[in-house]
Amino acid sequence: MFPEQLIPKCQMPNAECLSGYIHSIETAGTVDGPGLRFVVFVTGCPLRCLYCHNPDSHQMMRGQKTTADALVKEIAQYREFLMRTGGGVTVSGGEPLTQIPFVTAIFRGCKELGLHTALDTSGYLGAHVKNDLLDVTDLVLLDIKSFDPFTYRKVTSVNLKPTLDFAKRLAMMGKPMWIRFVLVPGLTDDFEALNKMADFVAELKTVERVEILPFHKMGESKWEELGLDYKLKDTQPPSPELVAQVKEIFKGRGLMVI
Repeated sequence: MFPEQLIPKCQMPNAECLSGYIHSIETAGTVDGPGLRFVVFVTGCPLRCLYCHNPDSHQMMRGQKTTADALVKEIAQYREFLMRTGGGVTVSGGEPLTQIPFVTAIFRGCKELGLHTALDTSGYLGAHVKNDLLDVTDLVLLDIKSFDPFTYRKVTSVNLKPTLDFAKRLAMMGKPMWIRFVLVPGLTDDFEALNKMADFVAELKTVERVEILPFHKMGESKWEELGLDYKLKDTQPPSPELVAQVKEIFKGRGLMVI
């Protein structure tokens, strides 16, 4: 455990009582930012992605209520372990931007611990984000589901433009980004849209890497448990050849692709 002085008091009014709702926690995440990550999955999301693997996180109030202070104290127990790996803390979801004050308080506490912070977001609510959150965010993992507005709405039920506007704002601020894209055969694999997306991403000078994530159906059982209609049950993961083709589109713009 850590001495009491390593456990910060988040510098916000009544921070100890600032509450939020979380879906789950992962203490040794490996895919949500650099190094090993303490990942906090919050609840609440305005998107309804067809392939969402946490549909039980859509409604904020269905999550477990906790305080930012309690979470930071738990994170502090993993501080040395996370720092040794070059890791840190990621807040994911759901959609973290549905609980901006809560996430801001968590990240302020993490920065007092000297930990790297990453925000995993769709960017749809980016217009509501003030600089006080971005000032304590080291990296943004930005999901761009498609570059075609019609397809984006079909996949998510919301508009694409707010995400693109947020991406431009982050680039203007000099904020590092990892762009994430889920490749779904027959849905997000249109090569014209992918080329346009690659052009757009290449203009964002703070993008450090692009992650092409093959579609999977790991969340299908949760949809069934919740009585929801999983519309992609007949969709198969992309072939290795298709994944390689899409990666080459982004590599051709000089981008690092994973």
